[in-house]
Amino acid sequence: MEPLSVVICQNDSRVARALASSLSGHFHSVRVATSLDELRESILRYRADALVLDMELAHLEQIKKLHAEFPRLCIVGTHRLADEEMWAAALNVGASDICQTMDTRGILHSAIHNLQHTGAAA
Repeated sequence: MEPLSVVICQNDSRVARALASSLSGHFHSVRVATSLDELRESILRYRADALVLDMELAHLEQIKKLHAEFPRLCIVGTHRLADEEMWAAALNVGASDICQTMDTRGILHSAIHNLQHTGAAA
């Protein structure tokens, strides 16, 4: 498996640090973007394979733009109250999955599964 890189962009810095700590054992590079402005730069700079994005920070239109600009990027949205309606809407604009914010196991599984499916982790 080639080294994989993930960028985390969360509204709460404590959540971002907790996710980064949990994911660091599974990805070659884990970076935290502190704002949407910094997000694009981080994706480009670190050649991110996956993005863990707070749905309270980014709206569906922003996910659609990110997916159009980075079509091979696995976008895993997070939300404290993720539900099926939000999941379906996010998938329709290009997200790979939506997970509860602190469901690190679900986030990891979704990212790895989707990266393997697209061939990025092969």
